[in-house]
Amino acid sequence: MLDNDIEKTVVSEPEIETIIQRLKPELTRDYETKFPLLVGLLNGCVPFMSDLCKRLDFHLELGFMDVSSYHGGVTSHHDVKIEKDLDVPVKGRHILIVEDIVDSGRTIKAVMDLLHYRGAESVKVVTLLDKPGGRNVPYVPDYIGKHIPNLFVVGYGLDYQNRYRNLPYVGVLKEEIYTSEDLEKTKNSH
Repeated sequence: MLDNDIEKTVVSEPEIETIIQRLKPELTRDYETKFPLLVGLLNGCVPFMSDLCKRLDFHLELGFMDVSSYHGGVTSHHDVKIEKDLDVPVKGRHILIVEDIVDSGRTIKAVMDLLHYRGAESVKVVTLLDKPGGRNVPYVPDYIGKHIPNLFVVGYGLDYQNRYRNLPYVGVLKEEIYTSEDLEKTKNSH
């Protein structure tokens, strides 16, 4: 049923597994002796973070933040809002932020700045997807699964209106799905 709303697949299930296997040795080399704190940015990070953690064979700690600059739409807003903060101190820790996608760069830069301010020893980012065409602030993630064009994608944690996160792959949402809902909302607000 959900597949009917997808125009095309951008990253398949097997490709996601290949990406994780490719990232594993690099992350192991950089973090196996550091007991890193992996910080997942909710909710989109959950599938990628879960699959990635299962393949990392070194001690790590998990933490989560709920931070957003989308607020349910298809474009990033200028304000970054922290809904849920970390429950563990970061001072002196090596932090690896786990992201589903780096798009505008605003959210990730704001979180990185906050963690540095709080005294983290280091802060790096691993992202499944990097969308440099959507960037509004200069930023390049440290570990990149795949570069994608400036398309609106859903699946494998990525959402539209909190839907489609459960797709096992990443695909382009058909434009009529979000434009027809936006038109309906406009009609109902008058």
